[in-house]
Amino acid sequence: MQFISEDDLQTFEGWATYQCLDLSSPEELETWRGVFDEMRQRSSGSPKVGLMKLKPTPGEYRYAVAVRDAGLWLALWVRRSPKGEFFVLKPSAGGSDVHASYHLDGTLHLKSDGGKALRPEKRQPLTGVFHGSETLITFAGYGPKRVGAICDPTAFSEVVEIPHGILGPRDGQITVDLVEPNCEPAAFPWTQIACRKVFRDVVPWVVVTVGSCG
Repeated sequence: MQFISEDDLQTFEGWATYQCLDLSSPEELETWRGVFDEMRQRSSGSPKVGLMKLKPTPGEYRYAVAVRDAGLWLALWVRRSPKGEFFVLKPSAGGSDVHASYHLDGTLHLKSDGGKALRPEKRQPLTGVFHGSETLITFAGYGPKRVGAICDPTAFSEVVEIPHGILGPRDGQITVDLVEPNCEPAAFPWTQIACRKVFRDVVPWVVVTVGSCG
């Protein structure tokens, strides 16, 4: 399947391919071109996030995934708080607060815009010996250059840098797993793994995987 980039979505042809539209009739073509033009007009004034200014916090670890494409754009970052809880955050230009959190008692939350996107799940607590692996989150659908969150490597413990052509509006996914030392992350239907990074600063270890599922 052809990779569709953020830049492709700025053209009518690329957008129509992304939407899987049938443009065989002149009437359909005219209708959808009008929809595209209206959408482009609305999005032209959308703000960008800009430089992510994250203040250093003693005892905190931050791991970023960033895309190199005429700049270094933040796609996602993992935060391990001094308290020992984990958070996965995805920057948004529209103010949407999409994030996952794994708390000391083992409660896993996925929230969006201040509300709960899914029911809380109970996983193994972080207060005792950690066994095996737990998937914290899987995120897909990326437009880091459009969102415009500039990644400052000095604000993170480490940055996983991904080249253009892997993460896009319909292509590519990122999973974040917590694992027992020397343990493999949970099984996932990857068709291709572009990058896997294991962070061993604390237990459980953090495993970030970037790839595609077909």
